[in-house]
Order: sequence, then C-alpha cells, then structure tokens
Amino acid sequence: MSVSEGTVSVSRLVWLLKEVIEDNFVHVLVTGEIANFSAPSSGHYYFGLKDDQAQLRGVMFRSSNRMLNFMPENGMQVVCSGRVSLYQQRGELQLVVDTMEPLGVGNWQLAFEKLKIKLDAEGLFDASHKRTLPSFPRTIGVVTSPTGAAIHDILNVLRRRGAGLRVLLRPVRVQGDGAAEEIAQAIVDLNQHGQADVLIVGRGGGSPEDLWAFNEEVVARAVFASSIPIISAVGHEVDVTISDFVADLRAPTPSAAAELVVQGRQELERHVDHLIMRLTGQMQGRLLLLKERLNGLQRRLRSPVDELYRKHNTLEQTRKRLHLAMEKILNRAANRLGLAAGHLHALSPLATLDRGYAIVFHEQTHTAIRDARCLQKGDRLNIRFAKGSVTATVDHFDA
Repeated sequence: MSVSEGTVSVSRLVWLLKEVIEDNFVHVLVTGEIANFSAPSSGHYYFGLKDDQAQLRGVMFRSSNRMLNFMPENGMQVVCSGRVSLYQQRGELQLVVDTMEPLGVGNWQLAFEKLKIKLDAEGLFDASHKRTLPSFPRTIGVVTSPTGAAIHDILNVLRRRGAGLRVLLRPVRVQGDGAAEEIAQAIVDLNQHGQADVLIVGRGGGSPEDLWAFNEEVVARAVFASSIPIISAVGHEVDVTISDFVADLRAPTPSAAAELVVQGRQELERHVDHLIMRLTGQMQGRLLLLKERLNGLQRRLRSPVDELYRKHNTLEQTRKRLHLAMEKILNRAANRLGLAAGHLHALSPLATLDRGYAIVFHEQTHTAIRDARCLQKGDRLNIRFAKGSVTATVDHFDA
C-alpha cells in the first residue's frame, strides 16, 4: 500500500474544516475580554477575545465597526455577534464580528440578539409577510398608554391632517411587569373588534429598560399574527425594538406614525390641488385660444356662394386633368402591350413551325430530338407541324 493512499492534502483538510465550521456557526453571540487590540490604517479592527480559559482571534471589518458608538480597548468586556470562520492561509479560527456592545449593557443586548436571531430564523421578519398600509383608513387603532405623550402626539397630528378619522384607543401599560402581555392582548382585542383599518403600537422615548416590553416575544408574535397592518412607533428615532422588525412598518416616533397613517390622504389632496391648478390653467388657455380664433373667423367671414363657386371651378379643373391623365396612361399601356405581344410572337416556337419547320419528339421519352445519332432503328417518333402531328418509325438514318 502506498504511503499517499488514504491521506488528504493540508489544503483539502483545512477546506473541509472550514466548510464544517462555517456551515454550523453562521451566527453566534460571544462574551469575552478584548486583548491585543489593533486598528491599522485599513480601518479594520483586529483583536483577541478571551476569558480565563481560552482565547479566540477576532476581526471586525470597517463596514461593521463604523457603526460602533464607542472605541474598543484592551481589557474591555464586550458582547460580540457574528460568525465563526477559518482563515485558510494560516489554518486559524477567527470570529468575524458584525456588532459589539460593552458588557455593561450586554445582558440586555444578549437577550435582544438571541430573540432577534430566533424570530428571524422563524421568518417573522421576512418582507414577504409585510402588508401595505391602507391608503384611506377611516378608523385608527392605537395601543399605548392613555396618559403618555405618545397618544397626545398622535391625536394632535390626526386632528391637523386627518379630519374625520376615528381613533380607537386600547389603553395599556407600556413598561413594567405585565406590560408586554397587556400590549399583546390589546393587539388581539383590536383584531377581534374588527373596526380598525390600521394599528399604531408604541410609546414615547425612555431608557432601554423602559422600552423593553416591545422586545418581548409575546408582543412580537402578537404583531406577526395581526390581520390588521401594524405600525411600530417605539421611542425616538435611534431606538430599535423587536416589534420594529416584525411590524409591517416602523415609524421613528409616534408622531411620525400618525403622519404615515394620513400620508395617502395628504398625497391625494396635494394631487387634487395640482390637478385643479392644471385644469384651471388649461381652461383659461383654451378659452383665450378660442376667443382669438373666433375673432379671426369674424374678420375672414365671406359669402358662402363665393366659396361654393370657387370649389366648383376647382373640381372641374381637377376632373379635366384626371381625364387627360387617364387617357395618356391607357394609350401608353396599349402601346407597351402591342410591342410585348409582337416580341412574344417572334420568340414563340409556333412562329417557327409556321415557316415550314417541325419538332420531332421521342414517343417514349417525350424529349425533343436534336441529334440523329441518339436514335436507333425501330424507335417511334412523334412529329409536330404547325398544324397537326404524325407518328413515324425509324427505318434508316445517316449519322
């Protein structure tokens, strides 16, 4: 048995390991301490991530680290989200980091990322499940605190820009124990009520802990199960919650959510105003043009008898020209036809027969005989004259 039999090359083995690792560790959350941190001119971050028993090389590319709101340092405890990869050239494992948070807020972020990964894998964030908002809703359902700033902001916008809209407020607690369950139940209740055309679910700004009810799985699943389109409007523009990912549309603030609800109506009103302006301008231009044409017609108005007489003369002249033209065309055509008939008669084989010639055909092959050498004694011939034909038999010939 050869030594090389049953072995694999280094590159093949590394490639197999890379395939196994990268297929099974597509997204991981890792906590650890930063070590040997470097930020070269390329813009990428290179570092080690360690605990008291092990260390893993890490890299955070420029496209990802530009979103950080802090600068990593050696000794900093962080939570990293990313994928495990194998660097083939050196056969080294590395963590390719997409997001990084200091461990001070890492526990919240860790729970957030875990739920986000779980729901994303189940398809709750898929764009295919997103529904478009109704263009002209008549009833708006609102799930929020009845005493918070969010409901006042929403109502102020709707009063200014959505006159005639009906608002159904389903009051809930938006923070604290049991708030998530209340929010989820409110969404279910409004769906069962069936009067709302669109729902706004949210609250005003606050700390990550204050907004946490909108990161709960029970709220995410209620939003996903809603048959009514939902706008998620939680906190300020920089705040992002799980309900934002699941909802059909995210608004940066409750006021912006109300703006989105009446956006179709406002666009229609602007479009109608624009059409009215265009129609008014076109009607004024049309009336001015008709007035100028009427004035011109009045200046050029003449007796209809004169116009009929002029038309009659024109018609007679046209008729005469047409008659002459037709006669010329017919004469030229007759001349060409006579010449063509003469040429055709001169080239006709029948004209040759009229001069005393005959055409000899072989009776069996029906071909014309031009050479006596192709005949044999006893062949039957058909001889055609200008008038009539005869049949003959070859008795003798001179070749």
